Amino acid sequence: MQRRTFVKAFALSASVVSLGLAFAAQAADTIKVGIMHSLSGTMAISETPLKDVALMTIDDINAKGGVLGKKLEPVVVDPASNWPLFAEKARQLLSQDKVAVVFGCWTSVSRKSVLPVFEELNGLLFYPVQYEGEEMSPNVFYTGAAPNQQAIPAVEYLMSEDGGAAKRFFLLGTDYVYPRTTNKILRAFLHSKGVQDKDIEEVYTPFGHSDYQTIVANIKKFSAGGKTAVISTINGDSNVPFYKELANQGLKATDVPVVAFSVGEEELRGIDTKPLVGNLAAWNYFESVDNPTNKQFVSEWKAYAKAHNLPNANTVVTNDPMEATYVGIHMWAQAVEKAGTTDVDKVRAAMAGQTFNAPSGFTLTMDATNHHLHKPVMIGEIESNGQFNVVWQTDKPVRAQPWSPFIPGNDKKSDLPVKTASN
Repeated sequence: MQRRTFVKAFALSASVVSLGLAFAAQAADTIKVGIMHSLSGTMAISETPLKDVALMTIDDINAKGGVLGKKLEPVVVDPASNWPLFAEKARQLLSQDKVAVVFGCWTSVSRKSVLPVFEELNGLLFYPVQYEGEEMSPNVFYTGAAPNQQAIPAVEYLMSEDGGAAKRFFLLGTDYVYPRTTNKILRAFLHSKGVQDKDIEEVYTPFGHSDYQTIVANIKKFSAGGKTAVISTINGDSNVPFYKELANQGLKATDVPVVAFSVGEEELRGIDTKPLVGNLAAWNYFESVDNPTNKQFVSEWKAYAKAHNLPNANTVVTNDPMEATYVGIHMWAQAVEKAGTTDVDKVRAAMAGQTFNAPSGFTLTMDATNHHLHKPVMIGEIESNGQFNVVWQTDKPVRAQPWSPFIPGNDKKSDLPVKTASN
């Protein structure tokens, strides 16, 4: 009896061990990748689609055989628009989940929060959103725009005859590092063009701000002093009440155009865009660009949304940070194939010079040294259907300037990535 019990116990134990080994083998046949975006809180409106398009891209890569013959296994975390929580989630992904790479963050404050973790643990982050520059980490690849790939060209356009020949500028942003640093650069740029401080107004609101009545009234007063444009670096769900207030007070683009750096097709969903027609956004991609690669990207996204029952699947849109996410994941996969490993140091080296035929219609190149994409610049006008009509674009991709020439001392900084403690 005891022998039978022992044999049964031994057989059960062997079975458990076998299952464990099988699971371990299965795990070894996948490559874990982290997706770190706010799925709740003030930034969820912008970041949730990036999580979804990342999952779509991973599915697409897996359907074509994966990477190094292994399927990609996404590990999704929600830092909930809580900046310290981003750092905790980054550490969890790298230390506990053992992901090979992380695709994530939107705001610069979230990126700044996780950066020490990635540098300490030698992780790899692909950051897909336009930002203020003034950073070049060996542990980050920046697939969004630097100021010379978005902000500076947008203001140059506003000052041109085609853009309305603006003489006064109302800089309105959310109160954190990206808007403040971008506006510091823009103020210096405007000074270089002869614009005086009396013709520049600078106002900031907290994340989640919803009452723009007084601010829009002040914009109207400011515009009485000459041809005015608003440069908006508002981020997150605050964009909705801001644009609604513009409509409420009858402030039209023909009177005072607004150019936004963090408003795209996704943020305009659910807003009556008819009163906003003619206002502008500066990006490196719009859903409306007409080329075969983009048609395939948009079609794939709409089909994915319906197949996975995403909210409002019938009206989903693509936007610039979604394209940057898509490009970044594909470039990382190409670099891993080239390196023959997911080892961070080898993948980092293999990323230099990677190219990808992007939905923007341009072949994008990862710079050989500065970890930033060469990207085209586009300016689009809001249309009544919530899409953008591209009114101006560069002829070819523009190389990023992470260290803006409009910040004193940047001319002495290296074009090679260094850890932030050394910057």
